[in-house]
Amino acid sequence: MRRQHVALLTVCLLFAGVTAVQAQEPEAAPHDAGSQLAAAEAMITTTVMERQPADEVTNVPADIGRVYFWTRITGAEGEIQLEHVWYHGEDEMARVPLNIAAANWRTWSSKNIEPTWTGDWRVDVVAPDGSVVKSVSFSVGSSVGSQ
Repeated sequence: MRRQHVALLTVCLLFAGVTAVQAQEPEAAPHDAGSQLAAAEAMITTTVMERQPADEVTNVPADIGRVYFWTRITGAEGEIQLEHVWYHGEDEMARVPLNIAAANWRTWSSKNIEPTWTGDWRVDVVAPDGSVVKSVSFSVGSSVGSQ
């Protein structure tokens, strides 16, 4: 009889040990609001039609007048504000705040380009915490035929 109690007690302790181990599994890490934020799509385009880019360009003529930076942002929780920051070389030319109101959101900004502003450009997508989520480069006035 005593062996049965010891065996039963051992089984109970083993079961309790498994339950305790399961209860001590690590919890998910606290959610970082910026950790899932992404620019699922990002491109320079010559125009936006019906909330979609008309084309994707990497080189534009110096007389383009205006270009657009179109992005599809995913992973935002609640309403946030991010920025499109436009650079000509290393000089910041514009900082455009954009409201994001859903987990899958299309948005864009535009920049007037003076004919003398030739050379390398880039646009950064900057998260609310200041981190760069995506960076897209393009050039003005060079290799005009290869868009």
